[in-house]
Amino acid sequence: MKLRHSVLLILLILVVDQFSKVFVKTNFYYQEEVRIFDWFRLVFIENEGMAWGTVIPGEYGKLFLTVFRILVVPFIGYWLWDSTIREKSNFLITAIALIFAGAVGNIIDSVLYGVMFDDSTRTHLATFFPEDHYSTWLHGRVVDMFYFPIIEDYLVPNWVPFMGGKTVTFFNAIFNVADVAISTGVGILIVFNKRAFTLPPHSISRVFHNKLD
Repeated sequence: MKLRHSVLLILLILVVDQFSKVFVKTNFYYQEEVRIFDWFRLVFIENEGMAWGTVIPGEYGKLFLTVFRILVVPFIGYWLWDSTIREKSNFLITAIALIFAGAVGNIIDSVLYGVMFDDSTRTHLATFFPEDHYSTWLHGRVVDMFYFPIIEDYLVPNWVPFMGGKTVTFFNAIFNVADVAISTGVGILIVFNKRAFTLPPHSISRVFHNKLD
């Protein structure tokens, strides 16, 4: 897989990710829900922290998280470039490109959205570049919207250890295109681990001939 193909994949994911986020941010009231199917809904929420709404506590928690993400992305980019130059497996290159695109997509929210929009509420739609933006640089909230409650409000039988008698929903996370890209990339690395980290036959042959020369 050539580097330009990875770049095109990254750009495509970023365009779709940012378009969906801006559309939801400017057309949905906060926590507004649109039911597509019983098992698939669009629900507008904003995530101030990491996955599953986890927040780093403290005054500088959000700033630390954003800066950390920004510092990590160049290493992922270098990994992608190096893997491409070394002609590593397409599984590996695709996975890295997906992870890179997802990371950048959520970083854009964290870095820019605080000054690009005003606050979204249950009665106010956010607007582009208002005079009264909702936060500062590096303190933006990540926009999430996809909700797949495949099993909703299921009452766990009393005989089940620890969970008996409780009501659960699966899958209860709300996420975005960038999250899907990251999860898919990680999934490829896990499921296709051997293929991802094994050199393709043509690369093995080239390495062998280089050693002979």
